[in-house]
Amino acid sequence: MREGTKGFWAMIAVCVSWGLSPIYYRALAHVPTVEVLAHRTLWSLVLFGVVLGLQGRLRQLAAALAGPQIGRIAFAAITVSANWGLFIWAVQAGHVVQSSLGYYIFPLVAVLLGVLVFGERLTRAQAAAVALAALAVGLLTWGLGVAPWISLGLAITFGLYGVVKKALALGPVLSVAAEVALLSPLAAGWLILQGAGLMPAALAQPFVFGTDLASSLLLVGSGLITAVPLILFSYAARRLGMAALGLMLYLNPTLQFLCAVLLFGEPFTRWHMIAFAMIWGALAIYSASALGQARRAAALANG
Repeated sequence: MREGTKGFWAMIAVCVSWGLSPIYYRALAHVPTVEVLAHRTLWSLVLFGVVLGLQGRLRQLAAALAGPQIGRIAFAAITVSANWGLFIWAVQAGHVVQSSLGYYIFPLVAVLLGVLVFGERLTRAQAAAVALAALAVGLLTWGLGVAPWISLGLAITFGLYGVVKKALALGPVLSVAAEVALLSPLAAGWLILQGAGLMPAALAQPFVFGTDLASSLLLVGSGLITAVPLILFSYAARRLGMAALGLMLYLNPTLQFLCAVLLFGEPFTRWHMIAFAMIWGALAIYSASALGQARRAAALANG
């Protein structure tokens, strides 16, 4: 099998696992969001530690945590933790339509952040796509009478995460391992205090891990469904072009959207329909522009 084909199927596996993850987290709806997030962090670290250990790269992890990039790693850890926590809460609370919209909006937020942070320039088509997405969010806010805060929160936190990752001189597996390593003491501390009943009354929540086998196994498995797709994404990214990666990533929110409407029966109003159509149109415009740029760059590179 050719390397590009291997990358394609690895990316399909990534998008399917991310897109169907609401089913997994809906099964943990009885578990407090913070407990799910804490277990997701800790068990991800365990798996990343095993992978890096087998690769003989644990010293690289220690060096990253002790090096000059620790501030950027910490910021990445905060933004990805906020994104994970908001996503888990959205699924548990029945807002998967909003979460899917957030991940549709994310590429356009990333483009806007590229302009604001890195001084990148947009083509007219890309600027039109961003404007159309902003109009869609505004129309949805007006129609529903409330802003889609979950969608915007997911798109912005993941966008900020992408900004800091661009400035990190670490591979994807190593950088995520460093991020969860920084978060793990907080996660472990919360679980210990909560499990021992030492939390203040205002923060006290039911502690589920260990109370029944199914829930405990699902909590342990949350590390697996976090780490494995990221490892596969790293594998795919080395074998596919950025245009192909970007287009395939739209499979994730599409599957989330289908889970929300077809499996969970979430409401999908006329305003949602109009806003989603506008977002899909914006993504089509942006994708066509990005593919055109990639083809022109390839043509110039080939002389």
